[in-house]
Amino acid sequence: MKTQLNYPKKILIAWNEAIGGNEKIRDWLMKNNYPELGLFCFALKNMDTARTWLIENGYPHLMALINGIEGNKQALSWLEKNNFKVLKIMAMAADSDEKSQRWLFENDKVLAMIALKMGFVKDEIDRDSNDVHKISPN
Repeated sequence: MKTQLNYPKKILIAWNEAIGGNEKIRDWLMKNNYPELGLFCFALKNMDTARTWLIENGYPHLMALINGIEGNKQALSWLEKNNFKVLKIMAMAADSDEKSQRWLFENDKVLAMIALKMGFVKDEIDRDSNDVHKISPN
C-alpha cells in the first residue's frame, strides 16, 4: 500500500519526536532535507502558512492526513481515492478509531506510534481551545 512516507525508520522516529514537541529535532528535520516533516508539525498545530506550504510544495497528502485527523470526511475520501490508504488509516487512528489503531499496530508499529502522537497533539489542542482558562478574552 502506498503511504508516501517512504522515509528511513530513524527519520520517522525523529518525526514522531518532533510531532511531540521536540523543537531541536523538528528544526534538524527542516534543515536536513525533510522540511515537509518539520512544517507538518506546525501545520498540525493549525499554522496556516505551514498548511499552505505543504499544499503548494507537493505534499497535499500530508495536509489531507491532518484534515482527516480533524474528522474531515472529504479529506479521508481524497486519501482513499488517491491510494493513500495507510495515511487514511493513520488519520482515523489518530482520531481514535480503534479498528484503525489495531491495524496499524499489527502492520507497522512506527506508523502506529506516529498516529497516536498526532492524535494526542490534536486532542491537546482541542482541550486547550475549550479550556476557559486558556481562551483569550480578545
